[in-house]
Amino acid sequence: MTVKLDFEECLKDSPRFRAEIEVVQTDVSELETRLDKLVKQCHAMLEAGKVYCQTSKSFINGLRELGHHCSRDSLMEESLDTFSRRLSDIVDAYGEVIDTTQKSVKAKLQTFVKEDVRHFKDVRKEFERSSECLEGALARNAQAPRGKPHEVEEASNALLNARRMFRSEALDYVLEINVIEAKRKTEILMALLSLMDAQAQFFQYGHQSLSELDDYRQKLTDEYTQFVLDSAREKRDMEQRHAAIKKKDVSYDDSIMDFNADAANGIAMEGYLYKRASNAFKTWSRRWFSIQKNQLVYQKKFKEQPTVVVEDVRLCTVKYSTENERRFCFEVVSPSKSCLLQADSERQQQAWISAVQNSIASAFQERREDSHSPAGPEWASINLGITLCIVCSGIHRSLGVHFSKVRSLTLDSWEPELIKLMCELGNSVINRIYEARIDEITIKKPHSSSPRGDKESWIKSKYVEKKFIHKLPETGRNAPLRRSSARKNRPTVVERTGPKPPIRPKPNHRATLSRVTGLSPSDLPKSNSFVKDAEDEEEDLSGLHPGALLYRAAALQNFPVMADALAHGADVNWVNAAEESSTPLIQAVSVNALAACEFLLQNGANVNHADSSGRGPLHHATILGHTGLVCLFLKRGADYNAKDKDQKDPITIAVDNANADIVTLLRIAKMNKEMREMDEAFGHTGDDTYQDIFRDFSHMASNNPEKLKRRSADPRF
Repeated sequence: MTVKLDFEECLKDSPRFRAEIEVVQTDVSELETRLDKLVKQCHAMLEAGKVYCQTSKSFINGLRELGHHCSRDSLMEESLDTFSRRLSDIVDAYGEVIDTTQKSVKAKLQTFVKEDVRHFKDVRKEFERSSECLEGALARNAQAPRGKPHEVEEASNALLNARRMFRSEALDYVLEINVIEAKRKTEILMALLSLMDAQAQFFQYGHQSLSELDDYRQKLTDEYTQFVLDSAREKRDMEQRHAAIKKKDVSYDDSIMDFNADAANGIAMEGYLYKRASNAFKTWSRRWFSIQKNQLVYQKKFKEQPTVVVEDVRLCTVKYSTENERRFCFEVVSPSKSCLLQADSERQQQAWISAVQNSIASAFQERREDSHSPAGPEWASINLGITLCIVCSGIHRSLGVHFSKVRSLTLDSWEPELIKLMCELGNSVINRIYEARIDEITIKKPHSSSPRGDKESWIKSKYVEKKFIHKLPETGRNAPLRRSSARKNRPTVVERTGPKPPIRPKPNHRATLSRVTGLSPSDLPKSNSFVKDAEDEEEDLSGLHPGALLYRAAALQNFPVMADALAHGADVNWVNAAEESSTPLIQAVSVNALAACEFLLQNGANVNHADSSGRGPLHHATILGHTGLVCLFLKRGADYNAKDKDQKDPITIAVDNANADIVTLLRIAKMNKEMREMDEAFGHTGDDTYQDIFRDFSHMASNNPEKLKRRSADPRF
């Protein structure tokens, strides 16, 4: 340790000692100022370093995300990932430098200033206080009068004590001066060495880490050079092709109009067409159409889900359209809808028509080649209550909706009452009616691999000509029907001669519907078939003609008998003059037979046919409080303004009966119609809320009818 001040010199308290003390005090004060400034600068550097690490890590994450984005380019992905990992290691190493600087430089220098320099100041204060005491004692000793021994003695004793204290404090101060001088060197040098070591290790690690990439960097450099050369060559080639193409007439693009059924991407034809909307304005929109997977679809943007125009081209036809003012129009007609399209030229019009025709032929060819596989039920005839394969569905559509109404089991929406209807009937029940005499004839029933012509001939014979049903004059079908004891005393209806309808057990088609509709069996509505009670009586209906038979079967909710009556030509709107001109639909309303009403409506029943009291099905459903039926009839176009002989419309009846649900349905239906009429000028099609409410009531009526059995004390709320 280098001795800054000598202890012997401090005892003399000479002017030289005092001068040396002043130099030391000034030096320590300046050292304190500089160290305070250095600590603040170190703090700022550390904060900047932390920000640098954070921004560097953010930058590294950006490099990694860019690498993930370039995943289709292995070179770009690999290079970005490699460099980002090395850079991340270097940033982590720099973080260690920051920690070292925090601990060895800032913390130690701050401790030196706050503890060692402060202690030096405290010792200096004690030295200065004792020095002042000594000065005072010397002055009082010099001023003591010779003639006053007592004062002389006191002054001498005070001087002795002050000198002793001063010399003790002076020795301590000199010691502290020498200690802080030595400690200043060790603390500053130690902090400096720690910082230098941390920086050296950081730069050595960074150099070593990046040096390991020398070969890889050289490889990237070579590939970059090759890329530059290839890019220059490709640019030259593109410029030449561009110049050559500009010399041609690019008004038409033949490649776009080529039909290719075996295209690698599965798109046989694609291009822009104008499509006329089905709204009130009949607006035209330009959309990108394509033929793919035996479907005609279009989309506005590439990432949008394509909208299916024709779900299977085998079920559509295409023809020229000359009924509108626009040129180059053609029409794609499917069983469920018609789509009017417009091409940009006559050539494109012909190309698209040929493409659709070729797609139809190609689809049937694929079907024939795959005829060994069984045809699955993907379609249904909702008025007959049967499921169909794709080929038979097309034939059924060609019969017309007065014979068969075809709907997709997977692509169309299915209302709950329609599902109930399908569960009540099914192929087995209908086949027993329409193929009752199949054993008596010599015509061979076609199978799944039979030609389409054979299937078409069979279906027309079965459902249009009805060659295989039992004839009316025949007898031997004497199975009884049951009717409720409440109806046993009603007047007898007009009789017929001929066979009696069959009473057969109803097959369970819930498993089939579950598979084809995607619903679990528990989600399907439970069958509402006729239940035989102990009090019921047997009713012999063997003498009824088809209309009367349909009338009685509707009240009994016996779907096989209803289907049998319709097969034998029953008028679905048959009027029973003996019972207030009631119809089969009104009979079904009387027993709240939702599925039976749906069956009659699907087969052409008039939803507004009134009885002798002027009451239609909607009146009767309102009077009886059958909310589900009210919902069904409103959806099927029932007139909610029709008045009976008492000049009451359904809304008035519902209010009188305090049925809040029915009042709500009727008022919403009326409001929706008024809104739709007002909004037709703007191309609107009604309120979605109306559809949502009616959908909820339909599900409740089919699945939870008990929830609809409620009344309100004040329906006008």
